Amino acid sequence: MKRILVLAALIFPLIVSAQVKLAEAVAEDFSTKAAEKFQQKNDPLLVFVADQMSRSGAGGLEIDKTMVELKKDPAALDAALKYVYQFSDCNRQQLIANLRAMNLQTNNVFPLATYTVNKFKGEAKALTEEKATLIKSGEFATVAPGTPPAAPAQPQPATSTAPTGQPVTPGSSAQETAPASATAPAATPAAPAAPAADPYDWDVRNIFPLTTPDQLAEKYGKENVAARPAQDLEGNDLGTGYYVFPDTDNEMEVVFKEDKSKLVTFTHEHSKWKSPFGIKPGDPLEKLIKINGRAFRINGFDWTNGGMIDSWDGGAMDKKGVTLQLKANNTGDPKQYDQVTGDKKVRSDQAALKKLDVVVEKVSFQTAPQQ
Repeated sequence: MKRILVLAALIFPLIVSAQVKLAEAVAEDFSTKAAEKFQQKNDPLLVFVADQMSRSGAGGLEIDKTMVELKKDPAALDAALKYVYQFSDCNRQQLIANLRAMNLQTNNVFPLATYTVNKFKGEAKALTEEKATLIKSGEFATVAPGTPPAAPAQPQPATSTAPTGQPVTPGSSAQETAPASATAPAATPAAPAAPAADPYDWDVRNIFPLTTPDQLAEKYGKENVAARPAQDLEGNDLGTGYYVFPDTDNEMEVVFKEDKSKLVTFTHEHSKWKSPFGIKPGDPLEKLIKINGRAFRINGFDWTNGGMIDSWDGGAMDKKGVTLQLKANNTGDPKQYDQVTGDKKVRSDQAALKKLDVVVEKVSFQTAPQQ
């Protein structure tokens, strides 16, 4: 009996460890297959995962690079697994089906599913609710219309089962194919013409791989790019900046630096741009606190660098290349406003800020230098 207890004491920690730690070979397989699927740009699961990685900040500014190098960043790899779990509605069986659809080695699917469920089951309710909100608001990332498939489609027999190899989500099923009629149908009124597709790419992360102003002009049209003097949010001269859609709500300022890094700045609300981490001018302070995962510090208003983020205090946005300047919309109450002005650091959860309707005024994204 004592021997059995001793063996149990030795084996149990190993079982627990296997559930909370991902083997290197398993992580390598997931990273490799995720990179392959992501680069095809037509896989609904990986499009969703990349969008969530960008929205949460888990993928950094250069999300495309992160998605093909998950094995180099364990935190990003964990985040990717979390969003695969979210895409699967936090359902273990659907998670397994989606992992199999990624063409993972068979013996890696079960440990990946076990690891993922154990690690994120405490967030299941929040993840499921967030997905429902994204769907309702129309922000749920999907494959862009007209995206070509990775390979020619193969004929499929009529069936009510989802095709093998496609990500599974609740309520999704393939539609049965009705047999063709032997006679031509009666003439029906012509359907209204579909609206013309937007010719521009509004995803900011696709700006980061560009290295020259000419590439920017080629992407958005020479007539939509203007060269003008540029400054950073602290007022320092940066030389020439290239303004895309200048003097409109969609204005974006891009500065190409000598080290091949880029500074991308937005100062207008109501733009079409889809920005990293979902941060844009006009966003409320509460949204920033949620994205960062904790309160942070702001420079006092009406002072040097007033309203700029002084420190993210080790939150999710720390060292992510994001610089923000905030403004207070309601400054009429001096008792409240005086608490957050002058040469001081103000915590973002200070009560006075809530009453002042503090929002993002300007946001800059600084990419890392390229080798």
